[in-house]
Amino acid sequence: MQAIAYSSYGPPEVLRPVTLPRPEPKPGEVLVRIHATSVTSGDYRARSLDMPPGFGPVGRLVFGLFRPRRQVLGTEFSGVVEAVGSDVTRFAPGDRVFAYPGATFGGYADHAVIAETAAIAHAPENLGLDEAAAIPFGGATALSFLRDKAGIKPGDRVLVIGAAGSVGSAAIQLGKAFGADVTGTASPAKLDMVLGLGADRVIDHKQEDPAAAPGAYDIILDTSGTATYARYAAALKPGGQLLLVSANLWQLLATLFARKTGGRKAYGGYAPERAEDLRFLADLAASGRFRPFIDKRFPLDQAAAAHRYFQSPARKGNVVITLDPA
Repeated sequence: MQAIAYSSYGPPEVLRPVTLPRPEPKPGEVLVRIHATSVTSGDYRARSLDMPPGFGPVGRLVFGLFRPRRQVLGTEFSGVVEAVGSDVTRFAPGDRVFAYPGATFGGYADHAVIAETAAIAHAPENLGLDEAAAIPFGGATALSFLRDKAGIKPGDRVLVIGAAGSVGSAAIQLGKAFGADVTGTASPAKLDMVLGLGADRVIDHKQEDPAAAPGAYDIILDTSGTATYARYAAALKPGGQLLLVSANLWQLLATLFARKTGGRKAYGGYAPERAEDLRFLADLAASGRFRPFIDKRFPLDQAAAAHRYFQSPARKGNVVITLDPA
């Protein structure tokens, strides 16, 4: 099979085309002919080893001490089931699916195997497979933080910092789906995009300080890596919660030792890869309440260009890599 792989950490140019043996499904596994994958922050960090301050050693332990442990990136993908191993009951050849292998990667290839019990689900019929490929990372991360950590409920006032990225654009839509009043921050060129996602209001972070609103929000979700509890605590209502999707080690430690008055809380952490979350997101998409925002699409042989664009300040939402022009 054709794939894009890398054997050393570095700039996008370390990504090179290779030919690899096509995997065969073992018992309990599904073989997917991949239609699309994407560039996520997980792919970027695994390729570049550019980690938030304090997490450099952790990155090497996770991704490989001296060279990449898994050389085919792709934390999420979509495609069509081509074959199934024995004992598989939930999927059959011809099914349209999308999957979230996460740190096991594998999406930058024309085929991949994944366990039936892993994070894989049927793709919503109203989305193209290129759109379905962009559901898992942003959608599942936003869902985990808003629903599972913060317990979002109708009427909550939510601030999404960095609302134009993959996680932020999903958080705007999920917040509205849960009945919240949602404000997003973005740069001037991205304000219309955030409003188009359904935000009740947007803040140009170059002109207005989103933290300068005492007691305004029940939930503040930061995807930018810039928020601290010390800065944003006053903008939370009593009992409000600060969610740090992206944070360095010192920001996370500060949340542990900060005096959280008025029952206010701060959370960081990891969003797990779960099939039930993908099914939830697929149902939302099928009902028209969630649709991944795709900025640009690149063919697989331009994966390096896709990674370069992912690093661009102009990037909005998701960068998708397509394998099947049809």
